[in-house]
Amino acid sequence: MDGETTDVRGLHQFNLSNLQQYLSDNIQDISSSDTFTVRQYRMGQSNPTFLVKTSSASYVLRKKPPGMLLPGAHKVDREYRVQKALFSAGFPVPKPLLYCADASVIGAEFYLMEHVKGRIFRALDLSGLSAAERAALYIAATEVLARLHSVDLTALGLTSYGKGTGYCKRQVSTWTRQYKASAHQEIQAMDELSEWLIENLPTNDSQVTLVHGDFRLDNIIFHPTEARVLAVLDWELSTTGHPIVDLAYFLMLFYVPSSFYILDSVRGMKGAGGLPAPEDLIAVYCRCRQIPTPLPDWNFFLALSLFKMAGIAQGIYARHLLGNASSPDAAVFGQSVEPLARTGLQITESSAGPNGGEELPADQPLFPQSRKGRLVLRQVQHFMSAHVLPAQQEVVEYYVKNAHSPLRWTTPPVIQDLKNRAKAAGLWNLFLPSISGLSQLDYAHIAEETGKCVFAPEVFNCQAPDTGNMEVLHMYGSEEQKKKWLEPLLQGEIRSCFCMTEPDVASSDATNMQCTLQRDGDCYVIDGKKWWSSGAGNPACKVAIVLCRSEAHDSAQRHKQHSMILVPLDTPGVKIIRPLTVFGEDDAIHGGHFEIHFNSVRVPASNILLGEGRGFQIAQGRLGPGRLHHCMRAVGLAERALELLSLRAADRQAFGKKLYQHEVVAHWIAECRIAIDQTRLLTLHAARALDVQGSRAARKQIAMIKVVAGRMACKVVDCAIQVYGGAGVSGDFPLAQMYAYARTLRLADGPDEVHLSSIARMELRDQYGSTTAKL
Repeated sequence: MDGETTDVRGLHQFNLSNLQQYLSDNIQDISSSDTFTVRQYRMGQSNPTFLVKTSSASYVLRKKPPGMLLPGAHKVDREYRVQKALFSAGFPVPKPLLYCADASVIGAEFYLMEHVKGRIFRALDLSGLSAAERAALYIAATEVLARLHSVDLTALGLTSYGKGTGYCKRQVSTWTRQYKASAHQEIQAMDELSEWLIENLPTNDSQVTLVHGDFRLDNIIFHPTEARVLAVLDWELSTTGHPIVDLAYFLMLFYVPSSFYILDSVRGMKGAGGLPAPEDLIAVYCRCRQIPTPLPDWNFFLALSLFKMAGIAQGIYARHLLGNASSPDAAVFGQSVEPLARTGLQITESSAGPNGGEELPADQPLFPQSRKGRLVLRQVQHFMSAHVLPAQQEVVEYYVKNAHSPLRWTTPPVIQDLKNRAKAAGLWNLFLPSISGLSQLDYAHIAEETGKCVFAPEVFNCQAPDTGNMEVLHMYGSEEQKKKWLEPLLQGEIRSCFCMTEPDVASSDATNMQCTLQRDGDCYVIDGKKWWSSGAGNPACKVAIVLCRSEAHDSAQRHKQHSMILVPLDTPGVKIIRPLTVFGEDDAIHGGHFEIHFNSVRVPASNILLGEGRGFQIAQGRLGPGRLHHCMRAVGLAERALELLSLRAADRQAFGKKLYQHEVVAHWIAECRIAIDQTRLLTLHAARALDVQGSRAARKQIAMIKVVAGRMACKVVDCAIQVYGGAGVSGDFPLAQMYAYARTLRLADGPDEVHLSSIARMELRDQYGSTTAKL
């Protein structure tokens, strides 16, 4: 404590008796006759801060500094207001006790709050701590910043706390004005940086959250022994505005040379050993807020942070010149203004991305997206975070409300509204290269993003089985078939299903299919049973693609006996028998999975796809991209499951410590991360092969990802369920539904064992060529 405080400095002294009497009149635990001492905190460059102690308790007092002040600065009443609101919401701030607007008590406005005991780290590089503890502390700080930016302004009564949209522009104007009002000399770099900022404002300056305004590690009190935030301090600059301004200011010193410093506690940390990388902290922040990466306009936010710090340094130095600075070190700050501005100018020229250097195009540089792919991915990520993810609870409530109603099979209004928005935004049919202009590799990244929410693919008209059916019609359909069925599918006006699997045969061997197709003049007659026809329950489902055995081709090779044909579901003889359940659930959100009987169903001969006996040829073209999409969605699902696992492990305690502190849980987290990243790389490799070599040449890679993705997703979700315990298998969390999807993936489009046999044959062929038959 002695190192943190000093005797009250002469310029900041006030009448202690007046203060004690006022507090005793307003604070129940303070007596006018009690022992009463006041010491001043050494740190704090703006509003003077004091430790007030009685015989039984400690408090902290913040007041305006004396003398002439810059307009709008040092608003201690705003500090008190925001802390009171945040404390009531459970956010970690010291408990505010009272605000005094009567300057006659101690000569200035002030407020009093409880004293929080813990650790404050003045050296921002955390020298002296282990690398693990440094990382944990910075991660904890990043998480609490994301939590701050997620609070509900309306619920806290803070909608009028700031001016709302246009925050970045106001920040540039405010700090330009503040700098010029306190400048002791002309600094060209500051003028140039101000001009660049005002000319390069972010295209999206409409985000509005609560922002701290001076979020640094030394404004945080940590638990005495744990990497846990107990209180965030110094709310003088808080307002409402663009949250990334806070994040960039927090991480700013990671982007400047370690040789740069204002004081020993405020120096550049780029390249400092043991600290987490800024891109890792950005990833933590984005994951907590459920927003996409990379962050756009990152160089603007970094440059603004340097400009702001330079403005603050100039203001501190100006108070030193006026003689009313709160810190004895204020004179040093005058030497830092120009270097800060020059560093900001360098950042404007370097296109520094959120990875600490040149902006990387994707999270996997081995498999980079095209420029258009990166742009569309960012748009999808923004749409997901702004519209899709917030709608999840409303979708759940719709299905709970209509659990026993036919409306259960109908697309909920909220999803239909999202589809209309996505279509209007051009985020539609992204899976089909000829329409979207995206490669399979481009779309793989997008599919991962949509895999994080069970209904997200439908929002972008990228849901199975419609995607596969649209691919079939696009590649193999006649002009008549395309006009009648493909165009309305692409518009989202109708849905479709795919009828392949049969209840009476082992469908893992597709050549076993017995549903028959017989030519009768200008028609085909179809007889047989199908099940697991996904999507058939939705009233918008109007057509099925049915795999049939052509009786006229019984003498042909096994893979040339089957055909695919279009069957409108309102054709006489088509009987939708029943919905099948998946682990007891009817999966209505996907239109269910139905058993369908075809009893002498007659359709025009023109409904045949490509021709009789071409069914397996079509299936190979259909299943390649479809399997890829399934696998990348599984990666997205696993990412979401790992996020839920990590949140639970950090939140819950058992046997005296957090769940993640138990070695077995920590190992699960590590193994899940390894498995997800391995699967992503393998799937992106398959996507690249599909783009470059085509579906046939990429068969082995696609078969491998089909096995790996299902197993990986099952494992990750299973670990998450284990951490959640009973809650994990309940309907209160999405894990049970996620497990059902992941486990089903190991059967859909062919069971693992079939793919493994195929992989082995292809591997032996690659190893030994024509000698394979001898092995």
